[in-house]
Amino acid sequence: MEIPSKYNPATTEDKWYKHWMDKEYFKSVPDEREAYCIAIPPPNVTGVLHMGHMLNNTIQDVLVRRARLQGKNTCWVPGTDHASIATEAKVVAKLKAEGIDKSKISRKEFLDHAWEWKEKHGGIILEQLKKLGASCDWDRTKFTMDESMYESVIDVFIDLFNKGLIYRGVRMVNWDPKALTALSDEEVIHKEVQSKLYYFRYKIEGENDQWLTIATTRPETILGDTAVCVNPEDERFRHLVGKNVIIPLVNRSVPIIQDEYVDREFGTGCLKITPAHDINDYNIGIKHKLDTIDIFNDDGTLNEKAELFIGKDRFVARDEIVAELKEKGHLVKIEDYVNKIGFSERTDEIIEPKLSLQWFLKMSELAKPALDIVMNDTINFYPKKFKNTYRHWMENCRDWCISRQLWWGQRIPVYYLPNREMLVAKSKEEAYEMAKKKFDLPDLKIIDIRQDEDVLDTWFSSWLWPISVFDGIRFPENEDIKYYYPTNDLITAPEILFFWVARMIMAGIEYRNDIPFKNVYLTGIVRDKQGRKMSKSLGNSPDPIKLMKIYGADGVRVGMLLTSPAGNDLPFDEILCEQGRNFSNKIWNALRLIKGWTTDENLIQPQSSKISIEWFEAKLNSTIKILDDHFLKYRISDALMLTYKLIWDDFCSWYLEMIKPAYQKPIDKYTLESSIKFFEKLMKILHPFMPFITEEIWHLLKDRDENDCIIISDMPKYGKTDKTILNQFEFAKDVIIAIRNFRKEKNIPNKEELEIFIKKNNDESPDLTFDSLISKLCNLNKIDYTDEKVEDSLSFIVKSTEFFIPMSDLLDPESEIKKLEDDLKYTKGFLISVSKKLSNERFVNNAPEKVVEMERKKQLDAEAKIKVIEEQLDALK
Repeated sequence: MEIPSKYNPATTEDKWYKHWMDKEYFKSVPDEREAYCIAIPPPNVTGVLHMGHMLNNTIQDVLVRRARLQGKNTCWVPGTDHASIATEAKVVAKLKAEGIDKSKISRKEFLDHAWEWKEKHGGIILEQLKKLGASCDWDRTKFTMDESMYESVIDVFIDLFNKGLIYRGVRMVNWDPKALTALSDEEVIHKEVQSKLYYFRYKIEGENDQWLTIATTRPETILGDTAVCVNPEDERFRHLVGKNVIIPLVNRSVPIIQDEYVDREFGTGCLKITPAHDINDYNIGIKHKLDTIDIFNDDGTLNEKAELFIGKDRFVARDEIVAELKEKGHLVKIEDYVNKIGFSERTDEIIEPKLSLQWFLKMSELAKPALDIVMNDTINFYPKKFKNTYRHWMENCRDWCISRQLWWGQRIPVYYLPNREMLVAKSKEEAYEMAKKKFDLPDLKIIDIRQDEDVLDTWFSSWLWPISVFDGIRFPENEDIKYYYPTNDLITAPEILFFWVARMIMAGIEYRNDIPFKNVYLTGIVRDKQGRKMSKSLGNSPDPIKLMKIYGADGVRVGMLLTSPAGNDLPFDEILCEQGRNFSNKIWNALRLIKGWTTDENLIQPQSSKISIEWFEAKLNSTIKILDDHFLKYRISDALMLTYKLIWDDFCSWYLEMIKPAYQKPIDKYTLESSIKFFEKLMKILHPFMPFITEEIWHLLKDRDENDCIIISDMPKYGKTDKTILNQFEFAKDVIIAIRNFRKEKNIPNKEELEIFIKKNNDESPDLTFDSLISKLCNLNKIDYTDEKVEDSLSFIVKSTEFFIPMSDLLDPESEIKKLEDDLKYTKGFLISVSKKLSNERFVNNAPEKVVEMERKKQLDAEAKIKVIEEQLDALK
């Protein structure tokens, strides 16, 4: 078969992905095999593929493909999240562009538009994942608003309500004036911003020309002040406690109170109290039974309770209030001030603390077992450092505000009756039947029953994901949930550790009495070369689809994983993808080299090829053992780098060179067959990282049935390793490199044969194992062992072994002495550094035994080499 000179990812990727899909290799149904399952972190239905998705899903696909090769029944469940806030914002914007105002249409009409938008745009990201090579069971694709998923959420709400864990109450919530909804604490991003600290004076009531100065960053909230508070330990204001001050502009009389909360060092030590618009003020207000005046509309404009600036945006009102207070003599001064302000994670709008009637889930009972499960390593975190972050969150979690003032989402299943009673039911019809039985309402009609307008927080559906994708809430004994649950691995980002990971653990314990997954691998953030987080606003995030067109999906996968250890940020550079593409080309050229060789049935296998095969077999086995350990410890980046070096360095650069026949000469049959077997094993090991090129090469290495695909082959297992031959080759490799450097230094062409004499020292015996290979690769016509130094020769040293090449015409004693002195200086410096390390008790006692052993060997080798160099110098001088 004619193999193209260049690898073409474009045709290869589409061809093999279609083939895998046609053969249903990604499909999974329960059987007698061990299950391996991942439930994809569902991307927002509004989303398109970005670099974070690329990293996350590449890691998932690596784990799934490896498990498939290990003979496990792999099930990677794909799906998308309905993303209440983000999707509703997109639909509202679309309608606005069409001249339609959301407030002017019915809920049903809006939802019809939302579903239409979802059907048109919602599948984009999943199709893009296919380009990456994601081997998901696409027949199992889920959407959090699917009928089964929707019903599961409603069932859980009803269950938790009946258990007394869900309640309704007025609380201070994080209000998003742009999305017009409450947010949970975890959906608020706190940013450090450059603000102003305003100092205003309030007149003390009944006192002539006596004033109290307060400091605030929010002058607009003065209109809602209901007290001024001082610290009881602050002697400066003790005489004023019990008196009143007059709130400027609105002339409201409010009390001066005292509370330990007040920081005497902040501002003037006097704190204005606005219970409706600050969580700490709210708590002081409850404690001191203060009035609460909510001056803001839901959209952040001032309402009639503000009395002034009604209908104006809060920040416009701020500027106008400051100007008026200045004009009336209340402004004392303005200072620059740096503080942290909460922003909506979804809309980037500044959050407004707001008193609101919301639904909450009690967290304390759910949090305790979910904390214990992680702290005792029933669920393992990679890296472990995130256990402390998790513990901090879980020990300090507050009740979860689960209601959202939106239309897109699972509508809260609470129904209100004309008699002001409420019922929790799966439908209005069910609520009607319940009402007739529970209350004396003979004239009640179903039309009289009103359902709660709010929907549930998106995370309230996401926290059920590992259960609900297998319909385990509605049918807890179904075959899928019993076979696939708990899932094996979760790959996600640390920033949603509490948002999602912790809550899934809570839901798993509550509804399955089991963990939802066994391992949590936390990726880092993808950053640009300057260390900035990649984002649309900065314009520093490349389009993954374009990257895959340029470098191939395999190239981009390798580029993403080369520098992405668990939990650490990924400093992404496009050159990494180029490195991935170059790797593809290197493997392709190795294929073309091997397939270009012809065999001679009568040719006897050379000794150099025989020993090369023995060495590579040992190298492959030793690498598989380390590779297995890397995967066991979720060192995915290390596993890729190990595989990369095994193929590029050991196989392509060394092994193929070692067994390569002379130009236009045939190769023996056994060596070729062995080499093809090695290539097949390497492609199996590489397949999880680079699925497309490995499948293509698998089918080009030899004629195969279309059902004989690498994706469903078997992962090579660790076999017995000959450590002796590995050590022997390392020495032989150093000798080959030394001889090649010698040729280069002396300008001796490779085609010119050399002879070499070897002197072993320190009672070492000659090792002939790789002599035939050294002769072949270095074009030597003679290798001889000697007990004496060889006269009229140039020499070099490898470890403590001396090598002599007769070459009297090139002999220059002065340059030889200079070279030996430089070598001696370097080796002595190296010995000092190793000896320092070994004299450090902490290193010797704490480092792994193998590492200490290696350092001691380095020390002995350096000492032996120094002795030989000094003897050579004495002979030359």
